[in-house]
Amino acid sequence: MQIGNIRVDEVVPHRGAMLLLDRLLAHDEDSIAVEAVVREDNVFAVAEGVPVWVGIEYMAQTIAAWAGCRARQLNEPVKLGFLLGTRRFECVGGHFQFGQRLRVEARREFSADNGMGMFACRILAGAVEVATANVLVYEPTDINEFLEEAAR
Repeated sequence: MQIGNIRVDEVVPHRGAMLLLDRLLAHDEDSIAVEAVVREDNVFAVAEGVPVWVGIEYMAQTIAAWAGCRARQLNEPVKLGFLLGTRRFECVGGHFQFGQRLRVEARREFSADNGMGMFACRILAGAVEVATANVLVYEPTDINEFLEEAAR
């Protein structure tokens, strides 16, 4: 669950059953790679495995890990972010298999001063690319202010 001295739960705000990532593999200014083991107790699991559409959540959490690593480097707190949407989600098969080790990668394509960002993501099972997508995210500067405005 860690790269160097960084554990996944230190850079991703998800907790409990909603934390789908297991360990950080590598990260830099524009990209990150993580590992996720597909488990039978996964909150999205069905008899056949974990549906491949959950790959979007694996990708979103990978982006959250990238943002958390970046915040940590800047001595800032890890912030909540939002998955706004995906483009060109393509996948192979219907389910990730239990016990499978997935490598999830995200590469920043752009980020704007207003907190919007786009990442090119992919999931590999071994050497096989099993899912790809472009993922649009938003990280508000002040989450409380954002939520208050959204509630109005």
